[in-house]
Amino acid sequence: MIDDVATDGSSEKSRPTSSRRARRVRMTGKERREQLLDIGRALFADKGFEGTSVEEIAARAGVSKPVVYEHFGGKEGLYAVVVDREMRQLLDMVTGALTAGHPRELLEQAAFALLDYIESYTDGFRILVRDSPVAQSTGTFASLISDIATQVEDILGLEFKARGFDPKLAPLYAQALVGMVALTGQWWLDVRKPKKAEVAAHLVNLCWHGLENLESKPRLIGHRKR
Repeated sequence: MIDDVATDGSSEKSRPTSSRRARRVRMTGKERREQLLDIGRALFADKGFEGTSVEEIAARAGVSKPVVYEHFGGKEGLYAVVVDREMRQLLDMVTGALTAGHPRELLEQAAFALLDYIESYTDGFRILVRDSPVAQSTGTFASLISDIATQVEDILGLEFKARGFDPKLAPLYAQALVGMVALTGQWWLDVRKPKKAEVAAHLVNLCWHGLENLESKPRLIGHRKR
């Protein structure tokens, strides 16, 4: 399908022939869809879901509002596709990075994967960490972190078993470790200091030495016991 729409959103039939030829943007349906996704991604990252309107998306694309509705059914549909793409991108980068055999190096690879994503897909990360009524429980940053933690959980489970610890506690530690890296990533997104490799080194330093000296049965030293 060829998507021919005047760049100012007006009807092609209402324009002189010469003007239509000069301002016509010829795109296939697939090309238009990708254009709208790129524009929506940039706007959602900059303004958030609530601050972005279909009117602005259409105006930047040089199309009328019905074109956006035709491709995505509305702003919610466009946002859902953008979020899904970003979640898959980050999850693929993290799971693809876990290739080493030594647990400490695996932690380094996981930390680098998240920081690489933040550095290379900054707009996407800004979208993922924003709260949105569209995302719900299956499309939030928390659910994505949970997916990543599941990958780490398997690694920790083997380590716990080898050290005589209860492997059933691996999910708890996986959530804690991945959550720590993710929150640090949110902070680093804006400050960008120190350098990425140094951030990764400090994260792994805290994770690894904490795990290295892990108590098999941790105790509370304060007065509160429950």
